[in-house]
Amino acid sequence: MTESQTPVVLCFSGLDPSGGAGILADIESISSQGALCAPIITAATVQDTQDVMSFAPMPPDLIIEQARAVLEDMPVSVIKIGMVGSTEIAEAIHSILVDYPSIKVVYDPVFSTEKDGALSTPGLVESARSLLLPLTTVLTPNIFEAHTLAPGSDTPTAAAVALLETNCQYVLLTGTHGKTRDVVHTLFSNHRELKRYSYERLPHKYHGSGCTLAASLAAMMTIEPEIENAVHQALDYTHKTLVHGKRIGMGQYHPDRFFWAK
Repeated sequence: MTESQTPVVLCFSGLDPSGGAGILADIESISSQGALCAPIITAATVQDTQDVMSFAPMPPDLIIEQARAVLEDMPVSVIKIGMVGSTEIAEAIHSILVDYPSIKVVYDPVFSTEKDGALSTPGLVESARSLLLPLTTVLTPNIFEAHTLAPGSDTPTAAAVALLETNCQYVLLTGTHGKTRDVVHTLFSNHRELKRYSYERLPHKYHGSGCTLAASLAAMMTIEPEIENAVHQALDYTHKTLVHGKRIGMGQYHPDRFFWAK
């Protein structure tokens, strides 16, 4: 990529009509870092700021055609994966990743909402573990998602280390759902903990914070070769979006991903 080119992040994400999470969160977060989001919608959802009511996965063949059209035309530096939705879509995304092994991958493994609103069909967890994790550069699960992908693990740390056994290169275990006074995010690689990042625990819940982190990290990775530095910058940005968040609906707060423009 030349200095004059705009970095491109190809995103596979669901469509959230409330505007808090999913593909819109990706677009806003990536745009905020000066990169371009090439969006591919994996599923349409019916949701608000409180929970998900239903969802409908997109046709896998259409997802493959869209991705290939972008990849054959634009200099994609990083692929970001959010809501996958179904095993068939996991297989579709896998077929893209194996054909472009040099492109880094950030995967935010979304299977359900905090209230257990379904965002995936049966069998997706196993498909994600076998098809997507081995091709992932940075996995960004919360504590619940880590235990879902690594069942039987006694602790979040054990789950994160177990996930490294799938051959994903890094696991950024987010600490929002932890019981610590501050929110502590932990980066793992090479079968061990690398670094911890601590942030003030804010009083509210936020719709799309995980999407914001994964997408901003993907954008940071287009310009920052050191993963630890990219993670730190993405966490700083995400925390600031939450500090400036607003309660627009009757449920969770929206992160303000353009706080810097005001």
